[in-house]
Amino acid sequence: MLIYIDIERICVICKLAYIKLMLTLDSIRDIQIYQSKNGYRFSVDALLLFSFINLPRVKKIADLGSGSGIIGILLAKKYPHAEVILIELQKSLARLAEKNVVLNNLDDRVKVVIADVKEFGVKSLELSKTESRVKSPAINQTLNSKINSELITPNSFDLIVSNPPFRKVKTGRLSIGDEKAMARHEIMVSLSDIVKSASSLLRHQGRFCAIHIPERLAEIIDIMRGNALQPKRLRFVHSHISSDAKMVLVEAVKGGRPGLKIESPLVVYNEDGSFTDEMKEIYSRY
Repeated sequence: MLIYIDIERICVICKLAYIKLMLTLDSIRDIQIYQSKNGYRFSVDALLLFSFINLPRVKKIADLGSGSGIIGILLAKKYPHAEVILIELQKSLARLAEKNVVLNNLDDRVKVVIADVKEFGVKSLELSKTESRVKSPAINQTLNSKINSELITPNSFDLIVSNPPFRKVKTGRLSIGDEKAMARHEIMVSLSDIVKSASSLLRHQGRFCAIHIPERLAEIIDIMRGNALQPKRLRFVHSHISSDAKMVLVEAVKGGRPGLKIESPLVVYNEDGSFTDEMKEIYSRY
């Protein structure tokens, strides 16, 4: 008796099982997110940046360095009529973002673009509409290093967000293929690259919101102002009320007038180690 074995089908099943073992499914607020068990995983930074955004209405949003897509997906939920573009260089994270967009039933409004933010110069953004696109079975318009002029055009976004790598590349060994290293260090993209791209993509009076570390705040402001982005709001984040600031949230306006508002500090933990009321609200469903 002959037994037919579909080797190709078995290989697909094994691959899917392997992928599932390498991921976790996490719930935050009113969304679910697949994350790598051993690769880059989002932190509280993403939620802090999301909570900092206070625009009443937004039509078009881009997340530069979107990772697995958490900030863009949360914003798509907050602004149900907005188009959201998730831009990520690392293919492994972009594929996770695709899964997460579909998982949260947002594939009609949220698109994933695999690209280097340094490509968003004038030449790249003026590519012909006839440029070929690589279609993903999960997302209608996922691109491989191709900037589609229908999706991404200069001076067209109302809001750009970014949770960029915080650290400059220092001495010592860093694997350029490591998700965590690329997400935390400026191996492939610098703060200047991100700010330049944000300025190019934003419409006049559009907003750029980012989270970073306070020790680089002077540099952040200089780079923003050098790219027609005027810092308008700052909020420092403290682990405890008595500790130094660990993070800083910045909002800049393209073509804005000078004038900077320093908001009250955001404190993450009470003295007993529990979350403050504001942090509980940030983590909760809206």
